[in-house]
Amino acid sequence: MTLGLDRLGRRTIRFFNEIGQISILQLRIVRSMHRLVRDRRLVLEQMAHIGVGSLPLVLIIGLFTGMVSAWQAAYQFQGLISFSLIGGAVSRAIFIELGPVLTAIVIAGRVGASIAAEIGTMRVTEQIDALESMAINPVRYLAMPRFVGAVLMMPILVTFANAIALFGAFVVANFFLDLTSQVFFGSVERFFQAKDVFSGLLKSVAFGGVTSLLGCHIGFKTSGGAEGVGFSTIRAFVLSSAMILILDYALWTIIF
Repeated sequence: MTLGLDRLGRRTIRFFNEIGQISILQLRIVRSMHRLVRDRRLVLEQMAHIGVGSLPLVLIIGLFTGMVSAWQAAYQFQGLISFSLIGGAVSRAIFIELGPVLTAIVIAGRVGASIAAEIGTMRVTEQIDALESMAINPVRYLAMPRFVGAVLMMPILVTFANAIALFGAFVVANFFLDLTSQVFFGSVERFFQAKDVFSGLLKSVAFGGVTSLLGCHIGFKTSGGAEGVGFSTIRAFVLSSAMILILDYALWTIIF
């Protein structure tokens, strides 16, 4: 019993200690923002890596998400509601939930883990120590561009994901459920609310920020050589995915 309480206490202390470290890293990133214009090349490189590099995967995920959503809506509406409402139902689900959340999880797997691996490798090979010896702030040089790049590119990726998902839903509705474009998009227009789109984009900003922040934090804390880098990569993806779902619920409660 005593051993269990001792272990619980140590894990609780470690948990809050890590939250404090992440908060300090976030504060240091914000304090480095004054170099944003001067370091714009670093930021643009990260925007290209996070945004352009992730776009093909995001489009594929978005397309099949929309197609599956249309089939799911048709299955649920069967015998209850007219299929003519599928467009409105699917579009709201995509704009509010499916587009932002699934895109964020894809980015957590591709970008969050990549950030942890890159910075973690630099940590175990003492490249970060070399930066510090040359009076280069590692947070400003490594973390800030990745954080800003993720925050800026996530809403753009979600916008593309929403558009292609809606197209995928229309393809299923048109070819398999015999809904015309007028009926499908008329339903989308009838149930459309700008709040749905903006709330999804707001979520995406938070998801991009937390994914990059956790990736940077875990990368900076990496130790143990190649094995440690592998562990950090997995941990970054797991924690980012969990935080995306937790934030999704929290933001849903606040916004709606």
